[in-house]
Amino acid sequence: MIKIIFSDMDGTLLTSQNKLPDGFDETMAELKKRGVIFAPASGRQYFSLLKTFSKYVDEFLFLAENGTLVMHREIEIFSSPIDINAVNKVLEVTEPIKNILRVWCGKKDAYIRRDNDTPENQAELNKYYTHNAVVDDWAEIDDTPIKVAMFDGTAHADKNIYSHLAPFYDNLQVVLSSDYWVDVMSKGINKGEAVRNIQRILEIKPEECAAFGDYLNDYEMIQAVGHGFAMANAHPDLKKIAKYETASNDQFGVIVGIKRLIDEGLI
Repeated sequence: MIKIIFSDMDGTLLTSQNKLPDGFDETMAELKKRGVIFAPASGRQYFSLLKTFSKYVDEFLFLAENGTLVMHREIEIFSSPIDINAVNKVLEVTEPIKNILRVWCGKKDAYIRRDNDTPENQAELNKYYTHNAVVDDWAEIDDTPIKVAMFDGTAHADKNIYSHLAPFYDNLQVVLSSDYWVDVMSKGINKGEAVRNIQRILEIKPEECAAFGDYLNDYEMIQAVGHGFAMANAHPDLKKIAKYETASNDQFGVIVGIKRLIDEGLI
């Protein structure tokens, strides 16, 4: 029987209008009644997840920043900081790239430089990093780094950002989180590794876990569970490895998939 369900947020649980799917609260009540933990697993900041799920702070397990920070009942379960020297090198290499937003992601806050502080960038930042600050220089930051995130508004993050990070592929985890975002973390850190850590801590088997995702930063997470769902709108490579395909995020595919698991007697 499934004991925990992991779900990506953007393009997966949330609709294109950034809304939770119809029937979400009722489905969460049913999972709670059956003793199943729900775990948002996102590239989003922990504080952003708390804002979205304010009524579930004491119930959900939160995998934030692509699994680099895992929290439960506002207590850190584990984290995977990235070496500050690596952070500085990534920022140095991406400095010449024009028209991108770079975000220094820490445990306490998310930071952008003042020369990136435009209304457009703030609007994008606030979608995923609701707890943020503006600095004049990266050296001002007094925090533990867990990720560097970079945004390309033209939806060509693969060409405009990802390709420039080739020197780091061997030593850091560089992942396309969407057509717009690239995330850089410590090597070997991803949602799948976070899921495996949780499985060890809670003594839960992979076959007792389900997961929903849509993009390449969900790839390892889908591999780490026994019941992996790719959304109808998912990246083709994710669909190849998922056990199931469910409806799109705008057709409430996570809710559809959970109901399928219930109907099949897996929950």
